[in-house]
Amino acid sequence: MAKATDIRTAASGAAATERSRTAAETEEIREALVARLNELQAEYDQALSAITELSRERLADSAGDDQADTGTKTFEREQEITLANNLLERITQVERAIDRLGSGNYGWCERCGNQIPVERLAAFPSATLCVSCKQLEERR
Repeated sequence: MAKATDIRTAASGAAATERSRTAAETEEIREALVARLNELQAEYDQALSAITELSRERLADSAGDDQADTGTKTFEREQEITLANNLLERITQVERAIDRLGSGNYGWCERCGNQIPVERLAAFPSATLCVSCKQLEERR
């Protein structure tokens, strides 16, 4: 699979009409991504602390539980773990976006190599696919 930088280099006619990012714009994007990463990391740390505390409480308060109580506690624990895993996935996406920014691939679709619209990046800063490629992926 061709890299976005290879595709951009090959499309020299189209490259003349595309605007490249200034150092100030790149730094502004990096600061926004790092701020989002810090927010997500704090949320993840808080979720882990809550899971640990609730696990302690459940162990101490499990005397006299019937099967329904045990099932409910297990279901709640699984939900909490799923939420923490979702946060971890979002952290990974933002870290990947920061890496792509550093390598010059941020804002370019990983699949087709076209530029990702600014509106999409504003709504979802860690996007790696353009709208068309994302729609194709979701259909599968």
